Amino acid sequence: MKRKIWNERLIICLAAALMLITVCRPSVYAAQDPIEVVRNLSDFIFGMIRAVGVILLGWGIVQVGLSVQSHDPSQRSNGFMTVAGGAIITFTREILDMITGG
Repeated sequence: MKRKIWNERLIICLAAALMLITVCRPSVYAAQDPIEVVRNLSDFIFGMIRAVGVILLGWGIVQVGLSVQSHDPSQRSNGFMTVAGGAIITFTREILDMITGG
């Protein structure tokens, strides 16, 4: 019985919060230059891609180091592939700029 009361209270609280969010939403104004918004979003996305690339690059270096220590050729090749992939991902924006000429 108590569980049913708590479930009903939870539903009422969620409905009230949803209604408040819908009714009391803040005004959002567009930026002066829409191209600047797209440029900022592009910078953010490429920053996230660069972070993933740096992580992969670091992990590849660790794999190569471990393979040298353990004399494992398959791990070494995986490490070099990860380093190459991480480098490509890290410099994606520069590669695209070279290809497009921009």
